[in-house]
Amino acid sequence: MYWLEMISVITVIGLVIWITFDLLQSKHAILHNFPIIGHFRYWLEAVGPELRQYIVTGNDEERPFSRDERRWVYASSKKENNYFGFGTDNDLESSSGYLIIRHAAFPINAPGTGDEHYDPQYKIACAKELGAYRQRRHRFVPESVVNISAMSYGSLSRTAIEALNRGAGIAGCLHNTGEGGVSPHHQHGGELILQIGTGYFGCRNAAGRFDMNRFLDVIAANPVRAIEIKLSQGAKPGRGGLLPAAKITPEISKIRGIPMGKDCVSPASHTEFRNVDSMLDFVEQLADKSGLPVGIKSAVGQINFWNDLADQINQSGRSVDFITIDGGEGGTGAAPLVFSDHVALPFKLAFSKVHRIFRDADLDQKIIFIGAGKLGFPENALLAFALGCDMVNVGREAMMALGCIQAQRCHTGHCPTGVATQNRWLLKGLDPTHKAGRFANYIVSLRKELLQLSHACGVTHPSLVSTDHFAILNPGYENRSATECFGYTDRV
Repeated sequence: MYWLEMISVITVIGLVIWITFDLLQSKHAILHNFPIIGHFRYWLEAVGPELRQYIVTGNDEERPFSRDERRWVYASSKKENNYFGFGTDNDLESSSGYLIIRHAAFPINAPGTGDEHYDPQYKIACAKELGAYRQRRHRFVPESVVNISAMSYGSLSRTAIEALNRGAGIAGCLHNTGEGGVSPHHQHGGELILQIGTGYFGCRNAAGRFDMNRFLDVIAANPVRAIEIKLSQGAKPGRGGLLPAAKITPEISKIRGIPMGKDCVSPASHTEFRNVDSMLDFVEQLADKSGLPVGIKSAVGQINFWNDLADQINQSGRSVDFITIDGGEGGTGAAPLVFSDHVALPFKLAFSKVHRIFRDADLDQKIIFIGAGKLGFPENALLAFALGCDMVNVGREAMMALGCIQAQRCHTGHCPTGVATQNRWLLKGLDPTHKAGRFANYIVSLRKELLQLSHACGVTHPSLVSTDHFAILNPGYENRSATECFGYTDRV
């Protein structure tokens, strides 16, 4: 009984202290007006995404990815049954912008069951040679039309980067390093696309300017197949990248050449070039020194840049080897809300505008086009190919294949699954060897379903699918072809 009395007294004293603190603090009106009880408001707000994710929302309500989409990725990555029963639960007749694939009356019968594990048939090689137009010394045909989008070590954990790289080696896809540079965790069998951002991390001098010698050293020491110059990304175009100080470890600091204890903020634009003309000079310089294909990545805002780029390529003979278009719906670890929500065109509009410019300039068959921005699902990826993509990149979908639960804690360093954190305890929960297999399973499943959809449309490869194979449904029983929606009528 004595111990029960002591516990009761301590509890009462604790509550009195808690109430007193709430009453005396002036930061939160709710806590002052409702001591103790007011804290529940903040606790519920903190776990709001999880409550909505598992209890409140329906299968198709969540954003940025619905429960059905996440279930498909999880099941595919685990090689579990990724079929859905009892028909669609989508309201097709009242949906806005709903995508319908027009199948052929006589589809192609593909050999086998379509479930072969890591079968080379499902690598679906790119239909073009990367670097062929400018005859780069190390031009090549990518093995996979689905590859890993730019995600830096720093934004993602070392175990996540290692898992992605191992999985890329298994599935035969390319792994984009992101602007954070090449780390030891990128050296586990996957071939790389080295991204160079405005901070020139991994290939910069003490003053933060681009260093050609360091760049060439990185190329020589790693399995780099191509270079991507990042102008902007879909989630925060017009701003540089941000790596919060909490996620900067001594290893990341050394790789990037940045100080500890301070947010790593990339400049908004490059210092090595200021316009299209000087950018093309920089592209040709990198390609000449390295022999590798060199491209650019950008979100789409003002169109005059793309007109100018196409004109100067035709007039000067200098050219990028590939163009990666990132939609405004693309993801990031940290960005201001207004940039995520309101800057840059969404992928379908962005890509169709740019591709039309290069097609009109007779450049669409000379340059490889890559799409990014929620394209990690078969129907979205197939439409991207119909719009003119030669390859697609997957980012957040790849993270989900590693176990990401869409907790939306990427910017805090407290990712509960160890994917987007540098917390030693949390990242140890992600086994890179096991997760590598899961990621490879996901890539194989996506490519398999792309092939199956292509065959259902009556063609043998995703690059042969056209916008005529798609209809866009809107309320009121409106049904328009994708050809009409995206202004591709001159291609019929």
